[in-house]
Amino acid sequence: MTLHLEQALLPSGFADNVRLVVADGTITSVEPGAAASTDDVRLSGLALPGMPNLHSHAFQRGMAGLAERRGAREDSFWTWREVMYRFLDRLDPDDVQALAAQAFVEMLEGGFTALAEFHYLHHDKDGRPYADIAAMGAAIAAAAEETGLGLTLLPVLYRFGNFGQAPSVHGQRRFVNDRDSYLRLIEASEAAIRHLPDAKLGLAPHSLRAVALDDLAWLAGLRPDGPLHIHVAEQMREVEDSVAIMGRRPVALLNDTIELDRRWCLIHATHLDDAERDAIATSGAVAGLCPITEASLGDGIFDGVRYRASGGRYGVGSDSNIQIDAGSELRLLEYSQRFRDRRRALMAEADASTGVALWRAAAAGGAQACGRALGALAPGLRADLVTLDPDHPALIGKTGEAALDSAIFIGNALPVRDVFVGGRQVVSGGHHPARAAVKARLAAVMRKLLAAL
Repeated sequence: MTLHLEQALLPSGFADNVRLVVADGTITSVEPGAAASTDDVRLSGLALPGMPNLHSHAFQRGMAGLAERRGAREDSFWTWREVMYRFLDRLDPDDVQALAAQAFVEMLEGGFTALAEFHYLHHDKDGRPYADIAAMGAAIAAAAEETGLGLTLLPVLYRFGNFGQAPSVHGQRRFVNDRDSYLRLIEASEAAIRHLPDAKLGLAPHSLRAVALDDLAWLAGLRPDGPLHIHVAEQMREVEDSVAIMGRRPVALLNDTIELDRRWCLIHATHLDDAERDAIATSGAVAGLCPITEASLGDGIFDGVRYRASGGRYGVGSDSNIQIDAGSELRLLEYSQRFRDRRRALMAEADASTGVALWRAAAAGGAQACGRALGALAPGLRADLVTLDPDHPALIGKTGEAALDSAIFIGNALPVRDVFVGGRQVVSGGHHPARAAVKARLAAVMRKLLAAL
């Protein structure tokens, strides 16, 4: 197929009348300044490379809004976690598929075209594995197939409750595997995604709290070509526990234990000292930032300004899925830096568009974290792209940098009109064709779950 784009963001900059030739889901040629032919699919407005979502827990879409009541004690990430444990106690694979499908429709309508799903909800309600140990992962894969979202599935290894191999707690019983059961989980997870186009399997030690240090090298050796993701340094209590129990800050401990490289994505990495920040940047690893969730949970502010100045790579994820919109994640990332430093346009170079800098960096970092050939409109990469509605009030009369800056910084949400994943159109006119059916299934699941709560 051939797409003719009125205007597109290419690696070289914005270009008009761009002709993309797509074969087997991959861009084979890009021709700016080309006349449209009668066989082309013509797309007006501004076309962007699709944004990879590098971190999500899809089931948490169902608990959005349920943790906003302050309890008798100080509210924090740790009290939010208790609400999360109570919510997931009731989920079965059909529930997870319904919740994931809703989240995935919203991701596609919000400008995300690929996902790295950090998947740790594995077992039945009593903590015993399902007959198919990857039944929950298969539910995630089914939701991706239904909606057309590109998927990197990250089965999570979770063994312990805290640093020093402390026992896991009751609320974590559905997460826990030993090495033998985790190997079975990997094999079954690979089978669950095998039929999906261009799907990828990665691995994820949940956090330094939840695995033994020697698990890191063991995991890295299981799939030498796959992405590796880990939660790290999200909360100050985590940093304090790491120092008290292990004698090192979390990212320093991670860097001492395993050689970080381009395969690694460090989720949150919020609380870093200068040496830790520079170690991530020089390693080629990606910092996986989730600004909306990090704000919601009171995590803190990632030092994006100094990390970027050190050459660090980053991407964004929707994490807890309380709000799913690529533009909103980028806007809050930039605004958090402005809040802290009391200056503007901090994530861009001098005399450059902030929106373009954010989109390009997050698309490239997200693609790397997903372990897939994505993130730009260029030959050899998957034909994942998003077009913005030129008639949206935020974009009227604007093109190029001004249009993208406006889409991110003055729209309530990214004004997405068309979305293509692997050359297949999955959103038209801002709407996913399965939206109504997915919502109806979600409604039944949510009424059941809320009645049980």
